[in-house]
Amino acid sequence: YAQGRVIGGGSSVNGMISIRGVPWDYDGWVELGAKGWGWDDVLPYFKKQETDLDFDGPLHGSEGPMAVKRIEAERWPGFTKGFVEAVEQEGWNDLKDKNAVFEDGYFPIAVANKEGRRTSTATAYLTQEVRSRPNFDILGEVLVEKVLFNGTKSTGVRVHHKGKVFDICANEVIVSSGALHSPALLLRSGIGPATELIDYDIEIVADRQGVGKHLMEHPGVNFGCYMKPDSRLPIDLRLPMYAGMRWSSELEGCPRGDMYMIPMNKSFWHSVGSRIGLMMLWVNKSYSTGEVRLNPSDPMGVPLADFNMCSDRRDMERMIAGVRVMAKLCEMSELKEAVLDVFPVSYGTRARKVGVYSNWNRLQTWVGAQAMDASPFMRRWIIENMIADGPSIADLMQDEAVIEQWIRKTVLGHWHASCTCRMGPEDDPSAVTDPAGRVYGVSGLRICDASIMPMVPCANTNISTIMIGEKISDTILKA
Repeated sequence: YAQGRVIGGGSSVNGMISIRGVPWDYDGWVELGAKGWGWDDVLPYFKKQETDLDFDGPLHGSEGPMAVKRIEAERWPGFTKGFVEAVEQEGWNDLKDKNAVFEDGYFPIAVANKEGRRTSTATAYLTQEVRSRPNFDILGEVLVEKVLFNGTKSTGVRVHHKGKVFDICANEVIVSSGALHSPALLLRSGIGPATELIDYDIEIVADRQGVGKHLMEHPGVNFGCYMKPDSRLPIDLRLPMYAGMRWSSELEGCPRGDMYMIPMNKSFWHSVGSRIGLMMLWVNKSYSTGEVRLNPSDPMGVPLADFNMCSDRRDMERMIAGVRVMAKLCEMSELKEAVLDVFPVSYGTRARKVGVYSNWNRLQTWVGAQAMDASPFMRRWIIENMIADGPSIADLMQDEAVIEQWIRKTVLGHWHASCTCRMGPEDDPSAVTDPAGRVYGVSGLRICDASIMPMVPCANTNISTIMIGEKISDTILKA
């Protein structure tokens, strides 16, 4: 499970998609106890962070550090154009601006990008002016062992840096390590379920049952599409995604806009990946939850994360329905004009090995790509024997049990880990922080990242996480 261990975090390595979610995401946060986090409360901070280069009006920002734009439709690759023509044929409307129109339909994707360059929190917020402040330091290659306490008052952190271990004193500590590592840091610091801390032989500072629990993601599956040469990414475009679709499953109890599909015009960095696009499907409002725990053999190492995806039956039923929608679109003539072969895929061991940057992988994928372009027989042989390691689309459509079995085998997340230190009322044993990000049971400690989300939103989590940073920063400054 890849994470952005670099300045700027995920915003420095992700797909740059800039989607806020829908208003009822945040009104739902309030219902779960995050007072002050409704749509009307968070909208000013969405606007504060952005400069939308395409749209203005009451729902958009024009002076923020994060540039947001959409690529013009006439520049889209053929694969994306085929997808959009297919969904148009099915009767879906063009929303044009997904961050302001909260209906079902397709849309150009807003990305954190300006003049072909990524806009990350590292470039947007850590400007040269900020970096030169006398009260600001950056330490790279640091592992934080734990937060230090005097009783229940935090006094700083203990860090490991290039072979040295030392303490940094602070009146307040703000943890922003993401939904996997923030709970791990709290557990190492003695904050978490008492029974787990005892098992880890860690002194208990605060017994908070919710630390590491309620882990959420957007579960999804993919179809691979071998794109025709004139439907692939042109040399002047580098972004892999340009348009997508949101729709409502209408499953009882599920909100509007709970499903999502997007054509990805490149599946990997290598030559085969540039020829295989992906139809990506995910449940936009999931209900399955997992947990994060310390690795008993190495508490300072990578924590153990069990996403438990599709364990909630509502998620599985919507995934099955979504696969049927995706298969229908892939059979439409508009999309078939852009691709030669469509097949279910999984991100298996072979794909991960070939996906590692190396000269050997570059060479072997180049050879494979030339063979696939030159010979239909070789293309299908490589797909069937080296890429598509499961049932065919025809097999899936004939038996719902086969669809479910394939989903359980291949379901994957989209780097939207969240909710493991969620906000809520103090009397909720599963809540970890108050609406200001302050950790219950201790003082002088806050969390400010995707882990405090009460529920994962109907959106990629980058922009909503930056919104959290803006809002909690404002809260601190006003205190």
